[in-house]
Amino acid sequence: MGPSTKNSGNCVNAPPAAPPRRLLDQLADRIRFKHYSMRTEQAYCDWVRRFIVFHNKRHPREMGAREVEAFLTHLAVTGRVAASTQNQAKSALLFLYKEVLDSELPWLDEVESAKASRRLPVVLTAEEVQRLLVLSEGTTGLILRLLYGTGMRIMECLRLRVKDIDFARGEILVREGKGAKDRVTMLPKTLAEPLRAHLGRVKALHEADLAEGFGEVFLPFALARKYPHAAREWPWQYVFVAARRSLDPRSGAIRRHHVEAQSIQRAMRAALRQAGIGKPATPHTLRHSFATSLLESGRDIRTVQELLGHADVSTTMIYTHVLNRGGLGVRSPLDDLH
Repeated sequence: MGPSTKNSGNCVNAPPAAPPRRLLDQLADRIRFKHYSMRTEQAYCDWVRRFIVFHNKRHPREMGAREVEAFLTHLAVTGRVAASTQNQAKSALLFLYKEVLDSELPWLDEVESAKASRRLPVVLTAEEVQRLLVLSEGTTGLILRLLYGTGMRIMECLRLRVKDIDFARGEILVREGKGAKDRVTMLPKTLAEPLRAHLGRVKALHEADLAEGFGEVFLPFALARKYPHAAREWPWQYVFVAARRSLDPRSGAIRRHHVEAQSIQRAMRAALRQAGIGKPATPHTLRHSFATSLLESGRDIRTVQELLGHADVSTTMIYTHVLNRGGLGVRSPLDDLH
C-alpha cells in the first residue's frame, strides 16, 4: 500500500501556526508604533480591559456605539468620574477601534463627549510657596523649586536631559511638551549652582553604573538606532534619576529611569500638611502659581503663554481671574466707604 496522500508534501513537518496575538498586546504594539508614552499605553490598555469586562468579556469587534455609550454612561453615573476621565476612556476606545480593529467609526461621532466644567485653578500665594519650599529639601526640593521657577509640568521636569539645561544662556529647553511641542523657559538664577551640584552627584552615579556594565538611558523613537552610543553618553542622561535601576517593561533592559511623579506628589502633600496650608495643591499648582505671579508682576500675557506652552492665549487668560486683586481685578466699592 502506497503512502497516504493526506500526509504527503511539505505540510508534514510544517511548524504549527502561531496563535493570534491577544487584543491588548495588539493595542500595546500599535500605541508604541505611534510613539505614545508609557503612561498613555497603561491608561489605554486599562480602559479597554475595563470596557471588555463591563460587557461580560465580549470582543469589541462584536460591539458598537450602544455598548460604548453604555460604558461611558456607567463611568459618569455609577463611577462618578470627572469629565476629563470619561473623555480619556472614550479616546482609548476610539484608538482601539480605529488603529487596532481598523473599524470605520461614523457611529462613534454620535457618542457625545462629556463637557468638562470650567474651574479656576488652585493657586498658592508667594508666602505660601515660601513656606512650602522651606520644608522641601534635597532632590524633591530642587524639583519643586524648578516647577515654580519655570512653569514646567511635572513630567516635563522629570524628563529633562542633561543637555536640555543651558547654564550659559540661563535657559531650559523643554522637549516634547504637551502637544509634542518644544519650548524654552528660563533657568532661575538662584537654582544654577544647586543644579550644578546636583548634576555632579548624578554624573558620579552614572559613571558608577557604566563601570558596572549599565549606564544606558531610554531614548525615544528612533534615536537609539540613529545614535547607537548616545544612550550611554552623559548629555542624554536624565537630570533627576531614580535611586535604583529598574527593568524597562518595553525593552527588557535594566536602566536607571527618572524619578517617579508619585514620589514628588507624596512629598509635596507632606510638606503642605507640615506648613499648615489647607489648599488642595499638587505639583501642578506650582505651574499655576508661576503664571499668576508673572501676571501680577506686570508681565505680558503673550509672554506667559509662550513660557507655559499654551497653544491658545485663551487658555492662559484663566489666570487673569485668580490674580490677587479681587474679583476680575476690580476694587470693591465697599473699600471706598469712609
